[in-house]
Amino acid sequence: MKSIYAWQEYGHVSVHLRELMDAKQISRNQLARAIDARFEVVDKWYQGEVARIDADILARICHVLDCQVQDIITYEPAKEK
Repeated sequence: MKSIYAWQEYGHVSVHLRELMDAKQISRNQLARAIDARFEVVDKWYQGEVARIDADILARICHVLDCQVQDIITYEPAKEK
């Protein structure tokens, strides 16, 4: 079983919403209206500054953008020393 000894040892989750939205030419305002969320919520996702993943917001984004969760968030394991 793995244990967490230091913050950087277990990797991190990255948010790739900006790339997906830019490719589909959808603005943050358009997405916010389409998923019925505040601009600030979408902006945090867009900037990759999400502290906690809201499954409902993520599901709405996937529905509107016709994509999968793994298109938006990925886990990047820590590099071995």
